Amino acid sequence: MFFVLSKLLVLFIFPLTWVFSLLIAAVISKNQKKKRRFLILSVVLLWVFSNAFFVNQFAKRWDINPVPLKTTGAYSCAVVLGGFTTEDAKGGGFFNANADRFIQGLKLVSTGKVTHILISSGNGNLIHDNFTEADWVKTQLQQFKIPDSCILIENKSRNTIENVAFSKSLLNARHLQPPYLLVTSAFHMRRSLGIFKTTGIEVTPYPCNFIAGKDGFSFASLLPDAESLFKWNIYIREVIGTGINWFR
Repeated sequence: MFFVLSKLLVLFIFPLTWVFSLLIAAVISKNQKKKRRFLILSVVLLWVFSNAFFVNQFAKRWDINPVPLKTTGAYSCAVVLGGFTTEDAKGGGFFNANADRFIQGLKLVSTGKVTHILISSGNGNLIHDNFTEADWVKTQLQQFKIPDSCILIENKSRNTIENVAFSKSLLNARHLQPPYLLVTSAFHMRRSLGIFKTTGIEVTPYPCNFIAGKDGFSFASLLPDAESLFKWNIYIREVIGTGINWFR
């Protein structure tokens, strides 16, 4: 039930939904004063959330920065959280905008920084089909000649909470010793670390796929930008998810 509700309620947390709701309120309101306020507020919200400068400043403060890795020996496992592939029309997959998670995980196991790589992701679609991300990603790792003995697959999880719970069982079953390297997007790392900590799994953050660029200001960054709306969708969902985890 929680999984279904989370998929449905997420539609109401996006800034564009708020703007659209205010515009509807302005259209149906018979009070001219309220109508004007609704219109002004919708324009202000649209500008704020389509502003690259604001979202980049928030990202710099929210994202988890990399930490130094140990210089001797290898970590036993890199836990790579899914969400970096999309199912295609034929039931296969392709890499999406979060593909840096795969790239960094592949780099870690290829260079010997870790001895194993665990891909944690099942099928998070509300309407479930046969595609599972972890199984498809395994085929991609095999193309890079990563031995099957180094690849761990967790293909049942539908969200981050299940990622952590199912990964813990698999890591314990394989007797792999912590700390593990946790590989996920920088915007998702804060929430993920909280869940791993609550579950009692010792991990070292290995963030990737950073959204914010270098510090700087330009007048162009104050102009409306559709990509900024998409970025806010990501961060608002992460903030709410992190808040919910505090009360679990």
